[in-house]
Amino acid sequence: MTHVLNSPQSFKDDVTEGLTRAYPQFLEKIPDASGVRAIGAPRRGRVSVLIGGGLGHYPAFAGLVGPGLATGAVIGDIFASPSSEQVYRCAKAVDGGAGIVFSYGNYSGDVMNFDIAAERLTGEGLAVTTVLVSDDIASAPSERASERRGIAGDLCVFKTLGAAASVGLSLDQVAELGRRANERTRTIGVAFEGCTLPGGKAPMFTVAENEMELGLGIHGEPGVRTISRLGATELARVLLDQLLPETPVDADGRVAVLVNGLGSTSSEELFVLYSGAAKVLDAAGLKVEHCEVGELVTSLDMAGCSLTLFWLDDELAELYLAPAAAPGYRRGSR
Repeated sequence: MTHVLNSPQSFKDDVTEGLTRAYPQFLEKIPDASGVRAIGAPRRGRVSVLIGGGLGHYPAFAGLVGPGLATGAVIGDIFASPSSEQVYRCAKAVDGGAGIVFSYGNYSGDVMNFDIAAERLTGEGLAVTTVLVSDDIASAPSERASERRGIAGDLCVFKTLGAAASVGLSLDQVAELGRRANERTRTIGVAFEGCTLPGGKAPMFTVAENEMELGLGIHGEPGVRTISRLGATELARVLLDQLLPETPVDADGRVAVLVNGLGSTSSEELFVLYSGAAKVLDAAGLKVEHCEVGELVTSLDMAGCSLTLFWLDDELAELYLAPAAAPGYRRGSR
C-alpha cells in the first residue's frame, strides 16, 4: 500500500517534481511534456536514447537517465503508456541531430503510442528507430519470442544503448547493439503478493501463504502459474532451469546477472537468492562477469523478485561495464 501521497491523481506529477528536485545534478523536467532529460542534453551530433513507460517501476524509467544511460524518459501514469503527444514532445526535447532510439518494454499501449510519435517525427525529417525489450520468457514461448514482455531486462538494453550512444556510434550501430542485447537477455520472476495502486485498499492479486506466482508481470499481473512456496536454493534452481535452456547458440559462457526486487523484497533476501543462483551458474560452467542485486525494475510495492541472465560478447561486455551515472543506477570504471 502507498502511504505517502497527496492524491492518486497528482501522484505522477508529485513524483516527477520530487525526483528532479532531489537529483538536479542528473535531471531536469522537459517543459510542457511528461518527462525528464539529462542535464546538458541533447548533445549535438550524438544519438539520443529516449526510454519510457508507466510510473510505478522506479528506477525504471526516469531514474535511468544520465551519462552512459538514457538521454531522456517519458513518463506515463501508473502502469500506463505515455501518450503519443508526450512521446513526441520528449523526443523533440532530446534530439541532438544524429537520430533518436526509442526503447521500452513490449506492451501494446507503449508500442502504439511510441510508433505514432515516431511516424510523426519521421514526417518532420527526424531519424527515429525503435528497440523493443522482450526478455520475459514466461510471457510467450521461444518460437514467439517477439511477443514477450519487457521486464527487468530493460536495464541491460538501456545500459547498452546509452553506452553505445555516448561513444558516438551511429544511429544504426546503436540500435543494432541494443537489439543484440535484447536478444541475449532473458528474465523470469516470482511474486509472493500483488502490488497495491496508490490510494488502493487491497493488492491487485493475493497469493496463499504456501504458494508463489511464477512468471509474474510488472503491471499487477499475477504469474502464469501457481507453484508451491520454495526455499531460496530451490527457487534459484527452478528459475535457472527456465533460463538456461535459452542460452544463445553462440554464447561463450560469460554472463551478467540481475537479481531484481519488485518493491518490497529486502536486499538481504535477494542476496540469499543469488547465493543459490551462483552455485547453479558455477555448476553450469558460466562465468559471471558482473552481478547487480537490488531494485532495478519494480512494481510499486509488489513482494517478489526476478532473475535475469544477459549473455555477453566482447562488444556488449565493454558497453555494459562502461561507467554510467543516474539517480537510480551508477557504475564506476571497471
